[in-house]
Amino acid sequence: MTSAKPRWRHLLWLALFFITLLWPAQRLVENYYLKGLQRKNAQTLDLFVANLLGTLQRYEVLPQILARLPNVQQVLLNPTDELSLQTTNDLLKRLQQQTGADVIYLMDTQGLALAASNWDAERSFVNNNYSFRPYFREALQGHTGEFFGLGNISVKRGYYFGSAVYAKGEVIGVIVVKVDLDYTETLWGNTPEQLLVTDKNGVVILASQVDWRFSATRELSAEEQRSIVEHQPYTSVTPKRIDLKPEHWLTFDKRLDDIGWQVSILAPQRLLKEPTRTALAVVTASLLAVLLILGLLMQRRRHYLERIALDAQAKRVLEDNVRTRTQDLQTLNSRLKQEVLERESAQQELVRAQDELVQAGKLSALGIMSASISHELNQPLAAIRSYTDNAKVLLDTQRFAEVRSNLDLVAQLTERMASIISHLRAFARRDRLASEHVALQPAIEDALALTAKRQRSLQVEIIRDVPDATLWVEAGETRLRQVLSNLISNALDALSEKGMPRRIWLNTRVEDGWVVLILRDNGSGFTEQALQQACEPFYTTKTSARGLGLGLAICETLIKALKGRLLFANHPEGGAQVTLYLREIPSAVNLRSSEDRFE
Repeated sequence: MTSAKPRWRHLLWLALFFITLLWPAQRLVENYYLKGLQRKNAQTLDLFVANLLGTLQRYEVLPQILARLPNVQQVLLNPTDELSLQTTNDLLKRLQQQTGADVIYLMDTQGLALAASNWDAERSFVNNNYSFRPYFREALQGHTGEFFGLGNISVKRGYYFGSAVYAKGEVIGVIVVKVDLDYTETLWGNTPEQLLVTDKNGVVILASQVDWRFSATRELSAEEQRSIVEHQPYTSVTPKRIDLKPEHWLTFDKRLDDIGWQVSILAPQRLLKEPTRTALAVVTASLLAVLLILGLLMQRRRHYLERIALDAQAKRVLEDNVRTRTQDLQTLNSRLKQEVLERESAQQELVRAQDELVQAGKLSALGIMSASISHELNQPLAAIRSYTDNAKVLLDTQRFAEVRSNLDLVAQLTERMASIISHLRAFARRDRLASEHVALQPAIEDALALTAKRQRSLQVEIIRDVPDATLWVEAGETRLRQVLSNLISNALDALSEKGMPRRIWLNTRVEDGWVVLILRDNGSGFTEQALQQACEPFYTTKTSARGLGLGLAICETLIKALKGRLLFANHPEGGAQVTLYLREIPSAVNLRSSEDRFE
């Protein structure tokens, strides 16, 4: 009985040790659930931002297209013609219904609305003056006017796109498309997390809580207050202040630099504290259970020792040899059983690990294949959408020849998508693709044509130094265009973050059996990390919404398959420089490759 006190003293020290583990356990559990919230809300934030930007981009070029309509120009040239006004009102209403815009309206150079898609509504925009709106002033200066605000007639929020209407090279009016963002706001649904979108003034413009709308999240500067008074974008010229205390909310933000907005998700602190407290309670209960089990085991051990002592006294009368042999056989049998159990357990663990490795390999291959197809088909799909939107407008104006031209371009792009898919399928199976003789200049022209819209919107100047004589290289038709399109798109992405002027240089030369193509831009160039990891899959300096980090990895793989080289550097005068080495083919015989015959 004298040995019981030391054993219970050890148990007490063990209990104190477990108590000291509760604080780091709480921190560990809290960090675990915080990371889970961050991953979940980051994905939700990306999806909402993609939906919001997609809604705005859908209508961005619509005013420029409508400004070229003859009926629109005729009304501005002869605003007193009642028949022309009525025809234009009907046209704008029909276009509004077809495009899904909130309102489309036409103003003269003084800001007076002459025609509108809601001309027959109770709150019609016709005969109202909007010269105080910034989108009207920007459009008069020849720019695309953009503005978010509350309509002073419709009393409804919207994002406005404005474009100037020209006649004989002069601005004769402005046409505006208003986009309704209420539907985008309702997509959030009924969740504990709250949505908050603020503009460049820090004022809430979209929110899942109705009473948060048009509230200021910070103190406004004097310049911001003057701008609010002048442009009247909100329900009040002095927005009330909303106080979102950090002890109540976990905030996850994403900036939309192009339009100056910030999208935030506010998660209640209880989403972190409640599971943390539950997990901590489970840990505490587990520790208490362990202490209880240890105490019971110690008590049982004491009784067991006492029983062993009594049995030993009773067995002393037995022969020493019999007792020794029995103990030896029992020990050997126990050891053999333990070894058998350990071997069976190890075999089961090995089989389970092998199954998990096989499944992980399948999922990894499927993820890489899906990401590659998404990345490679993104550019043709964007071009097809642009051509089909233009064809709809051209059909309304009965310009059938141009519609046919657009449909021919769509057919060419679908053929290219089919070729890309067949190539990616073969690439995923690691097929060995035969090379062919390809003319370099047409491939460059095709890649530039595919990115022509972005070049014009970014006002990028293309400077070429390419000889007239055809350069034949060893490559594949689809693979070469695939590589050139990716390289030019990367250059345009870099220039989109730079001010004017924006330039891309294309230079070719022949040296030692190689055709060398040098593509250079005057952007910010590569960082040291980017130069080292440029061709690693899923490495990118872009946002998740603009890139997967697969373009250069795919380009390098394709070029290596053709025994070529792809080098990255920074030009001494500034900007990134990509050098592409392809084997020169002196013959002009073009052999079809297996990738073009694959269906």
